[in-house]
Amino acid sequence: MSVRGLLNHWLVPQKMQHFLRINQDILVNGHYLAFNRHVEAGDQITMNFSEVSVKVQDYELDERQSFSVLYEDDDLLVVNKPAGIKTHPNGPGENFTLMNQVAAYLAKQDKKAYMVHRIDQATSGVLLIGKTPIVIGILNRQLSQKTMSRQYIAIANDPEQTLLEHATINLPIGVDPDNKRKRTIDYITGLSAVTHYQLLHRKGPAATLAVNLETGRTHQIRLHLAADGHPILGDPLYFPTDSTERLLLHGQTLRYTEPFTDEQRTVTAPIPDIFNQYVD
Repeated sequence: MSVRGLLNHWLVPQKMQHFLRINQDILVNGHYLAFNRHVEAGDQITMNFSEVSVKVQDYELDERQSFSVLYEDDDLLVVNKPAGIKTHPNGPGENFTLMNQVAAYLAKQDKKAYMVHRIDQATSGVLLIGKTPIVIGILNRQLSQKTMSRQYIAIANDPEQTLLEHATINLPIGVDPDNKRKRTIDYITGLSAVTHYQLLHRKGPAATLAVNLETGRTHQIRLHLAADGHPILGDPLYFPTDSTERLLLHGQTLRYTEPFTDEQRTVTAPIPDIFNQYVD
């Protein structure tokens, strides 16, 4: 495999490959090799990305730590986000979000926090955060190429037990013109959205579902299940008549490829206690 082929295999973005080539900042066994030269198993690859310009979000530091660390290495961090806290600020100077807390946590390591993806404020679960700029482009390409996957657990309302054992919901999503906080099914200008679910368990009117996404639209799982006639318990936007104390949607599992390796990693966030009453 050539040097270029290896970088493409690792999903290193073309912009970063350009800087590595122009500055000769990729070394094979201590020496620069042209990108068409071949590398062999056991070769040591060293890359310097100091010349690569990456936009950095400077988050206000929040020393509170409401999250727990599920996995961490030199390049990235996987945390368990609690329900009720926003993933990121919506404007400069905003504080009290998860990224503010993570930024404070990583500042102690002289690292910055780079957001890879987000989950709703009302949703809990696994969240991936970059610690170095180079991995952001790689992880974003894993997301776009769907080699990174996330599985959610949802407790849906199903009093008539009409949910199928497994199904796919394919409905386009747009902003609700009457309420900007909400999303709606929009066949005219909506973006394509595909959700897969599998029925895991029934207890009374509640059904426990494992949910996987092909796309990542705002409120996708919440809106799709509500549009299917099975809103998630505790959803204040799409099931406002339900009195459950929180939205019963949890990002349980994240699967991705470790940057610069072919190692497949699976990280799991424990199911919150409130879910147990629906699965026992």
